[in-house]
Amino acid sequence: MGYRLHHYNHIFPISRTSFSSFRFNFRVWCCSQSGKNQGKMEQIVVNGSESQVVVDDSSLLQKKISAIRLGGHAKLQVIADFDATLTKYRVNGCRGQSSHNVLQQEDPEYNDKRQKLYEYYHPLEFDPTIPLDEKAKLMEEWWGKTHALLIEGGVTYNGIQNSVAKATIAFRDGVTELFELLEEKGVPVLIFSAGLADIIEEVLNQKVHRSFKNVRVVSNRMMFDENGHLQSFKGKTIHVLNKNEHALDMAAPLHDHLDDVNGLSDEKSALKKRTNVLLLGDHIGDLGMSDGLDYETRISVGFLNDRVEDSLESYQKAFDILYLNDSSMHGVLKLATHLCSTESD
Repeated sequence: MGYRLHHYNHIFPISRTSFSSFRFNFRVWCCSQSGKNQGKMEQIVVNGSESQVVVDDSSLLQKKISAIRLGGHAKLQVIADFDATLTKYRVNGCRGQSSHNVLQQEDPEYNDKRQKLYEYYHPLEFDPTIPLDEKAKLMEEWWGKTHALLIEGGVTYNGIQNSVAKATIAFRDGVTELFELLEEKGVPVLIFSAGLADIIEEVLNQKVHRSFKNVRVVSNRMMFDENGHLQSFKGKTIHVLNKNEHALDMAAPLHDHLDDVNGLSDEKSALKKRTNVLLLGDHIGDLGMSDGLDYETRISVGFLNDRVEDSLESYQKAFDILYLNDSSMHGVLKLATHLCSTESD
């Protein structure tokens, strides 16, 4: 396979006043094999921070950006996966833990039992020969057995705090600044996860050290007794194949007594009126997180963290913007800043 290196500037022609604030300098590697162009890897430089990024159709992306800016940030909402999207795929050279794997029970026997379930069901999740409806039943079965082990083996809220403190998990650089920007603009953020809401919220508490009025976690939520012991799980199970289905019903604030964002008393109704979507995910299946939303314009941003050569072609066609090799969130921050800006900014 040969590589040809080209240099050029790519500027989205949105408005003259925005050129200086939204300029992409691309260096493109065209990967060719047997004389055929097999794909491209573009390196984007935004405000001095570099990330490898692929934009499959820059003309379509420009149209989507223009449409969302025209609608204004009052019509925008952000939907984001948690594990390996908001969080880093690798932490200090090691594979980062997911929100499910972070939790360690006091009795190690139950940790081993959950690991054996993972080793059995995880290959089935990616088995292309299993029909989707059958696979969904298997995922429901896996999550149900895992939750039963958490209840049977015992989990306390203090145990969650200790597990997170010892965990190999960290947010991508730029995530905090992204949340701060969106909170300032009153743009709601729905974090979708097939993991555990209580873990995600504790990771936010310990790693970011603050709460955000506009952030909601859509995930499996634990119910504790008055002594802080896990008793049950609230609502229907959210797994990897249905984490869009219960979005508005399962969404809950990070803290029970937060005020409404921008005076929005009816969140469900308000979210339905926000018909422009910025979606962040690390699997093609994450594109389904916006299913059920009657959106006008959606910009999808993907993070291809590992085995780039194997999945590059399918991922770059699926996502409007694709970041490679565990990139930071700085490019998304730049994009969100532009989406929330006005022509005079």
